[in-house]
Amino acid sequence: MLRGALRVMRGLRIVPTDLNDPAHAAAFVSLLDAYARDPMGGGKALPDEVRTTLPQRLAGRAGFVSFLAFVDDEAVGLINCFEGFSTFAAQPLLNVHDIAVLPAHRRRGIARALLAAAEEAARERGCCKLTLEVLSNNHAAMAAYAQQGFAPYELDPAAGRAVFLQKRLQAG
Repeated sequence: MLRGALRVMRGLRIVPTDLNDPAHAAAFVSLLDAYARDPMGGGKALPDEVRTTLPQRLAGRAGFVSFLAFVDDEAVGLINCFEGFSTFAAQPLLNVHDIAVLPAHRRRGIARALLAAAEEAARERGCCKLTLEVLSNNHAAMAAYAQQGFAPYELDPAAGRAVFLQKRLQAG
């Protein structure tokens, strides 16, 4: 795992999220809530219960990997990942579940730096790949991910691309 801060550009620090640190936990919740309120995050604030319980619930999960981006002392971005497993490769993988940068700080390389930190963590864990989901109309994100080497998942072009589906088991 990354130890301490990874310097990427002047004034930008990418640090592993320590959810046991009250300042990190508060920045984490604030950034995730800002993302949830964004149209690409669903357009609704996080429920109060999620805001108060999420850091504690995630802190103990062994497969959780997260980084915060700071410009000077301001938390401006985050990336949350979860380890999974590729049965075809018989190796772990790291899935980017959330990546968010505050609107005033976009287009400055912060998302790229967060993805680089996640990639380094994946390599350190022996992962065979880094995966993520993105909304099909989020063209800016899709272009940024393509620049970082991400491509739609397909086994055989004749079979088509993978589609991410969900089935809700609880209201929310």
